[in-house]
Amino acid sequence: MEPGSRCDAPVNLLDLYPTLCELAGLPLRDELEGTSLVPLLGEPDAKWDRPSLTTYGRGNHALRDARYRYLRYADGSEELYDHQSDPHEWHNLAGDTRYQAVKVRLAKWLPKTDAENGPRVKYRWWPGK
Repeated sequence: MEPGSRCDAPVNLLDLYPTLCELAGLPLRDELEGTSLVPLLGEPDAKWDRPSLTTYGRGNHALRDARYRYLRYADGSEELYDHQSDPHEWHNLAGDTRYQAVKVRLAKWLPKTDAENGPRVKYRWWPGK
């Protein structure tokens, strides 16, 4: 890889732990998720077919691949955006049958189970109050 190279593959923070373990020659813990980014470090243009997963609250997930962002909410509603033609996400394509295969392809990466909600924490936003 050339210094200053750029990799456009969608990745997330879950991938840091397995990446660091591989680079350090340490074993992985089976219960943790993520995929090592070492192949992308060596070859930024390497094939990467895993979308990046973001979760916001229980049952609300977004998947982003090189072209699309697919969201599925806890209530079953969906959004799908084509970042190639709609980078600002103005046009939800989820109801368009022409994109059914895209939704199915991305949905296979949705979590099979959701973690329990954590405890609610009351934050103090203003010093001294």
